[in-house]
Amino acid sequence: MHKQESALNGLLQQRLLPLYYNDDALVSIRILEALYEAGIRLVEYTNRGANALTNFTAMKKAAEQNMKDVQLGIGTIKNAEQARSYIDAGADFIVCPTTNAAVGKVTAAAELLWIPGCMTPTEIAEAEAAGAKLVKIFPGNVLGPSFITAVKDLFPGMLFMPTGGVETTNENLKAWFDAGVCAVGMGSKLVSAALVKEKNYAKITQLTKEALSAIPHI
Repeated sequence: MHKQESALNGLLQQRLLPLYYNDDALVSIRILEALYEAGIRLVEYTNRGANALTNFTAMKKAAEQNMKDVQLGIGTIKNAEQARSYIDAGADFIVCPTTNAAVGKVTAAAELLWIPGCMTPTEIAEAEAAGAKLVKIFPGNVLGPSFITAVKDLFPGMLFMPTGGVETTNENLKAWFDAGVCAVGMGSKLVSAALVKEKNYAKITQLTKEALSAIPHI
């Protein structure tokens, strides 16, 4: 199985993609361990700080030692150069805030899953034309589940994953999945700054378990 297929299948099964960044490599690893403890096997680390690549490399090493079945992707990739750096560092999939066809091309050449970010039907069409099978709908809380309902019939082969402001409540998750999304991306709702500051990794595990159980099953 290609890594692209493996990541996509993993996401379709997990139906939740946790995403986060922290300046500290050890804290980043601890958060990864907390998510793993909750049953998460697919994680997006975000390229949002000066230490991102160094931390990502340390996380990959930790995963290879103690969390061998984790697929670790990288988000907030804005250009092909960034994509190449993380592919070289062992990224399992690439997530973008925008539809950048150059990143899509580099990712496809590495046979990895590319998840571009879209906010309009035009952007979804551009992502589809560039070879995307799954798009990140961002910002999710601005567009809402009704946006998915409105556009999904225009793109019958496309998979949708809202990110940004997705709530952990049963009601909010049900609304998204009823609208036809295949998964949801979740950042600060699971890995909050307050919990990280307190080093309350057990609470991150608990919240993630609750979110996983709140997701409607097919």
